[in-house]
Amino acid sequence: MRTQDSDIPSGSLVFYSEFDDYATWKQALQARLPQLDILHSSELTDPSRVHYALAWKPPEGFFGGMPDLRLIINLGAGVDSLVGRQDLPAGVPVTRLTDPDMARMMAGYVLFATLRHARDIPYFEQAQRRGQWAYRHPRSPQDIRVAVLGLGELGACAASELQRQGLTVLGWSRSARDIEGVRCYSGMDTLDTVLSQADILVVMLPLTPQTRGLLDRERLQRLPRGASLVNVARGALVDQAAMTALLREGHLGAATLDVFEREPLPADDPLWTMENVLITPHLASVAIPSSAAGQIADNILRVSRGEAPANEVDPARGY
Repeated sequence: MRTQDSDIPSGSLVFYSEFDDYATWKQALQARLPQLDILHSSELTDPSRVHYALAWKPPEGFFGGMPDLRLIINLGAGVDSLVGRQDLPAGVPVTRLTDPDMARMMAGYVLFATLRHARDIPYFEQAQRRGQWAYRHPRSPQDIRVAVLGLGELGACAASELQRQGLTVLGWSRSARDIEGVRCYSGMDTLDTVLSQADILVVMLPLTPQTRGLLDRERLQRLPRGASLVNVARGALVDQAAMTALLREGHLGAATLDVFEREPLPADDPLWTMENVLITPHLASVAIPSSAAGQIADNILRVSRGEAPANEVDPARGY
């Protein structure tokens, strides 16, 4: 919906992302706010006119020199790149995207990765490379226990999709959640119980000071031998060296990894050549301009009217 003249927000919006297409985002936003001045960060000549920033992993100091900044929109769901920054202006709200298309995209990736492990597809892929007809009888879905760590908007959607497939789904979060068909656990005192039951572990937690390095070698070893790991959250949640060693040793049977401690994953990292590892370049879920532009425009209009934006997050907390 196009805005009325009385709803035209003042100031400029500055865009920054090394991964997203600026022209596509500008077109989608101008369809909603046709008179909003939208600039790429490389075009910015007067930071004092910036009222809104739409950014993904901006460099340190990016927000400096923007004295009239009124809203920071994180171009994604995870706000860990904004945690601990020295250039965040005090009192400026930070929002994240909660686009339903992002949740569906993430759930689709998790469903693909989980079913790939549940149906032992990595085993057949390796047999194919050997030219071997290696039959392995499929397991009953309800006999496969999938644990989803993190039951926020994306995690809850993924857990629901998994249980619809007949899998036995366990969910874990820091605070109590209730999801139909999912055995939900909460609190650090239950984490080891969940890990010890997981044939497939799906990591969907936010990266915070409390969750960084959460899955260290000791916790990964609590998984049943041969368990599979799917990480679509952040690489720093997992001790990557310990994970790699456990994949070599066979305690972890396989892994699907979309995120890593360092991105891009260095070319000499041993994960690249491991037959039991599938690597994708941090694309399990991305923001879609055509569907996300609506909520961005709505928040800009809210702030321009002096109202609080929706989906506000606390960068210090990490979500």
